[in-house]
Amino acid sequence: MDYTGSQSEKVVPAGELSRNHIGQTISFQPNEFTVVFGKLAGVARTEAMVYLSLQGVGNGTHLKDEYDLPLTHDVYVPVDVITNAESTIKDLFGKVQENLRGAGHKGEDRTDRL
Repeated sequence: MDYTGSQSEKVVPAGELSRNHIGQTISFQPNEFTVVFGKLAGVARTEAMVYLSLQGVGNGTHLKDEYDLPLTHDVYVPVDVITNAESTIKDLFGKVQENLRGAGHKGEDRTDRL
């Protein structure tokens, strides 16, 4: 199995998880057979590992609520909707400006011909 997240998620190395991510629903693949989805309850970090505690995942027959991952392990977190929207608006605004500039030049060329 090769889990790569969904379109509404972005990849973050486990070592970059911080208190800002607590409470978010995350997903990751701790081994080649399992994909975990859960709400991040806590993060502990050492020089080599990150320890994740998940809320609402444990107490099942095969479910764990704690995982240890290498610092570079991929963890998928929700895309920041506000930042994503801001960059989309900026991109669209830039394209509109380019189109208006292009239309203005064409219009100027037409007035020169008249």
